[in-house]
Amino acid sequence: MSFLERIGFIETEGQERERLAQSPEGSSNHHLSTLPITIREWPQDLLIELPGSTLNDHRLVVVPIDYRKDLLPERVEEEPKPRKRNSGSWTCAVVSSDHPSYPVGGYRIVISSAELARGRKLSV
Repeated sequence: MSFLERIGFIETEGQERERLAQSPEGSSNHHLSTLPITIREWPQDLLIELPGSTLNDHRLVVVPIDYRKDLLPERVEEEPKPRKRNSGSWTCAVVSSDHPSYPVGGYRIVISSAELARGRKLSV
């Protein structure tokens, strides 16, 4: 457990799992709550294979390029504590895919940080 988790600044992995599990059954977030975090580093420019069943078991490999933080509700200036682990989303380039809706070759998609954190880091 990191120092920021111990002092309650960032949610623990267990708290993140509980938050994701509150999503409706069958949703991506609910499925992600059952998977372990495998990538703990900043994912920008990494080659990441996404977890399979969120895309109906198709293989999709992306490179995260641009991070976007989650928007706060109106009149809220700062995220409440503990802050969400793996919050925000990334614009990613698709570099390998067998999914018909996500072609390779400059195609961009937006993936949640929680999903990327549960992907598999690949090396070339």
